[in-house]
Amino acid sequence: MAKSVLIVALCVLLPALISASRPMSRPYVLQGRVYCDTCRAGFETSATTYIPGAKVRVECKDRTQKLLYTAEGTTDATGTYYIKVNEDHGDETCDVVLASSPMGDCKTADPGRDLARVVLTSYNGIVSDTRFANAMGFMKDDVMSGCTTLLQSVMEEED
Repeated sequence: MAKSVLIVALCVLLPALISASRPMSRPYVLQGRVYCDTCRAGFETSATTYIPGAKVRVECKDRTQKLLYTAEGTTDATGTYYIKVNEDHGDETCDVVLASSPMGDCKTADPGRDLARVVLTSYNGIVSDTRFANAMGFMKDDVMSGCTTLLQSVMEEED
């Protein structure tokens, strides 16, 4: 009796475990940048610097906001991160969020620029396996000199 239960369990559970743990043949590569808002403008300017060594995290949640998936990444020398995601998250809401900045004077997450929504599914018409997230930023503690002139020139260009 015990042998037959074991055999049935192996026949049912083993294929399910193998398919659940098998990574996609072509994983998604999530790419984005993290910057330091040196002018505290709320957006990237010509004075913006990019942060090497910043930590970011991708979080995917279901409709009830239960966290189902998370992965972390670190920016390279250009402030760019690459996170491999081996699963399709078509029925989930996925965001990349700022985790930490290594810059002592640029550690405050910029409200509204502290997360980026990403689509991690192949069932949306996107052919590429690379997914791009909007740039996210931290704000410098003190406004850099020259920012007033820079922001005035940006405002003049809009008029």
